[in-house]
Amino acid sequence: MKKYQLFVLALLAAGTMNAQESKPVFDAKTLLYKGEETHLSNVRQLTFGGDNAEAYFSFNGKMITYQMRDKANGKECDQIFSFDLSNKDTKSNPPQPISTGMGRTTCSYFMPGDSLILYASTHLGNKECPSDPPKRADGKYVWAIYSDFDIFIADLKGNIKKQLTNTTGYDAEATVSPDGKKIVFTSLRSGDLELYTMNIDGSNVKQVTHQLGYDGGAFFSPDSKRLIFRSSRPKTAEEIQEYKSLLKEGLVMPTSMSLYTCNVDGSGLTKITDLANASWAPFFHPSGTKVIFASNFAATHGLPFNLYMIGIDGKNMERITFDTMFDAFPMFSPDGKHLIFSSNRNNNGTHDTNLFIADWKN
Repeated sequence: MKKYQLFVLALLAAGTMNAQESKPVFDAKTLLYKGEETHLSNVRQLTFGGDNAEAYFSFNGKMITYQMRDKANGKECDQIFSFDLSNKDTKSNPPQPISTGMGRTTCSYFMPGDSLILYASTHLGNKECPSDPPKRADGKYVWAIYSDFDIFIADLKGNIKKQLTNTTGYDAEATVSPDGKKIVFTSLRSGDLELYTMNIDGSNVKQVTHQLGYDGGAFFSPDSKRLIFRSSRPKTAEEIQEYKSLLKEGLVMPTSMSLYTCNVDGSGLTKITDLANASWAPFFHPSGTKVIFASNFAATHGLPFNLYMIGIDGKNMERITFDTMFDAFPMFSPDGKHLIFSSNRNNNGTHDTNLFIADWKN
């Protein structure tokens, strides 16, 4: 879910960069941090301004879909875009929107065949851009869980072809299995934020997770048999009370999250990270034995976020990126040769978050 830009801006405003961490040297020519990011090469910047995130490959690996917000240019709310990766000049030939331009959208993903895209939108509940949560008196950072979110399917010209969900409350964060048979998404229909699966046509909805807490951002394993997802599961009486209180306000607090895997039916639930702060935006490595994700566990006050790799057994964690601010939302191409991610790098000192694609070296 695209709330990261507010997260980063809040951390910047609070001066929360870890001053104790030595800063690696950024090379503007290679778009890499010198001598550090050895898994990446031939990096290409795909967007140039605003907040661009959650970029995901088509099944054939030739296109991407993503969401963008650019307040400086009148785009107040996240909208869905798509473009062919053969477009080498996105400055002169900018991507065109897929979503309606109404409400707020999030979490787009290609459907099998690459001619349709699913995404979540609030436009049926309110055509206006919903406001961000106001700053809280207690200073805590929160995400809004907009109750108007439902999941839709649209063609590449933006024509909505089908509405997949129509329940009271939040339905979003949908992704598609590699075999093209299932969709996983997050819903509040049970009264808690749980994972659900449905068939590719929206039928046969089944609840996957059943424990109190925010379960979201799920992706399928390459063989479509397991899920990886982020979760903030309260344990103490104080944490439980705070979580329930915020949820009644349509809010969650994402500053403490861990990663879990489970079978598609919810069995075999395994916690694979137990780190400080927030670990999120996970995606399976093509081997199915590892997961790439974003985390700020090494920061003392919030930033930086970087990409890490860890085995699905929770062992052998490796750092992938060395940004001084923010790297997140990694996804491997279907053939495993490329990695796309969002980053604050090369933004000329602005708060812009852009998309980057790199060749992946194991």
